[in-house]
Amino acid sequence: MKNKRYLVLEDGTTYKGYALGSDDLTVGEIVFNTAMTGYQETISDPSYTGQIITFTYPLIGNYGINRDDFESLTPTLNGVVVREACDYPSNFRSSKSLDETLKFYHIPGISGVDTRSLTRKIRKFGVLKAGFTDNADEIESLVQRLNTESLRTDEVEQVSSVRPYISTGDGYKVVLIDYGKKENIVRELNRRGCDVTVVPYQTSYEEILNISPDGIMVSNGPGNPESVQETIQTIKQLVGKIPFFGICLGHQLFALSQGATSYKMKFGHRGANHPVQNLQTGKVDLTSQNHGYAIDEASIAQTDLEVTHIALNDKSIEGLRHKKYPAFSVQYHPEASPGPHDSNYLFDEFIEMIKLHKAKERTINA
Repeated sequence: MKNKRYLVLEDGTTYKGYALGSDDLTVGEIVFNTAMTGYQETISDPSYTGQIITFTYPLIGNYGINRDDFESLTPTLNGVVVREACDYPSNFRSSKSLDETLKFYHIPGISGVDTRSLTRKIRKFGVLKAGFTDNADEIESLVQRLNTESLRTDEVEQVSSVRPYISTGDGYKVVLIDYGKKENIVRELNRRGCDVTVVPYQTSYEEILNISPDGIMVSNGPGNPESVQETIQTIKQLVGKIPFFGICLGHQLFALSQGATSYKMKFGHRGANHPVQNLQTGKVDLTSQNHGYAIDEASIAQTDLEVTHIALNDKSIEGLRHKKYPAFSVQYHPEASPGPHDSNYLFDEFIEMIKLHKAKERTINA
């Protein structure tokens, strides 16, 4: 028989369900993800650090968990909410069930929740703080805690690499600044022959130049871009010196380094089916997204940036390019995992940008 568990929101709304995963109960910002597949890549995405994920698809865990498809070594989210968790997955690659995986990584969860109702609430009122309890008598005190206790704001520090390391290749040398990268970013660069040096987020401009990279990539990551102010100056110094590509949080930091501003979205974009339009070609890509902040369009006018992509659902900025330098960024995830591969070509554009930049340098130095 399954034990009871309660999901409690900061406004006092309570959802009754069944215990899933760990008994190490936590609090966090509750968000929702609309993807129909890819739950294990989502759970292991460092961009969810400190958050509680509500999966809108009604059955989660049916094909189990396998270690090969993880996007990080250790998941760092604070909880999982599902309508139904599959106890007996069926897939030849599966090594653990969802429940076993959450227990192993000390992540609490709850099943049996009306996730449609919960998602509609988040859409109406915006993201809220939430927490778990197994004792109905503790609900009132948990609400009080949620309304008085601040959540952590050092998410990037929690998930960034501690020291540099190399994923070797025989092509261009790329430095990937790690703000909570997904492993598939490294895989996509390696597939194109790149020699990738992953460095911690606080690595200085001088240390990066000492590596002599052909290109700079700034990764995705969790939290508010303004919480890592100390790295924005480093990015500002790099743009214009070395070809640059930013993804998700990297996109936001690129914009902030050029004088733009960001804002917190009501409930963010999290899922694998978000339509994005390329303003130059008119083409629409379906994209994988996971972000709760966006760049203020009005602030772009005072910069040397131009908007290249927009979200068709809400017209928010999804891509930027520098008018003078070889530098661009996207708010979505061209490495997908999970999600469609429509925008995977952006990695090829990054490689082509490096190639053109090096050819230009050779001409100047001839």
